Amino acid sequence: MRQAVHSLSVPTHGKGLAEITAQVSSWVTGQNIATGLLTIFCRHTSASLLIQENADPDVRTDLETFFEEIAPEDGTRYIHRSEGPDDMPAHIRAALSQTQLAIPIVAGRLVLGTWQGIYLFEHRSAAHRREVVLHLLGE
Repeated sequence: MRQAVHSLSVPTHGKGLAEITAQVSSWVTGQNIATGLLTIFCRHTSASLLIQENADPDVRTDLETFFEEIAPEDGTRYIHRSEGPDDMPAHIRAALSQTQLAIPIVAGRLVLGTWQGIYLFEHRSAAHRREVVLHLLGE
């Protein structure tokens, strides 16, 4: 059994979904592990990870709109406001999604469905550089 660890630096442009499938896939392929499990972990409390459809951009638009509606920016709604009006809604959105994913590796490749992609979901308004850690275990 072997393992490998890598950190991706993902630039964001403010709120929205940034697809990272190609970067993750490229790294996995270079590890020469045929069968295993990849764990992807987002090291932030105001961003998250999703596996979602990557064929129709309307899916991303609808997801972003939905999260805006369930956790709106409102300067009077939340107690935690020290980092700006977008911070507490970002924490709520991250709590409702996930900060880690597990994806099987078979024949040296990610086992994703035909229309699935891996996304970093930025929940803050400003651009950030987010760190995503990849941990691959297998043989």
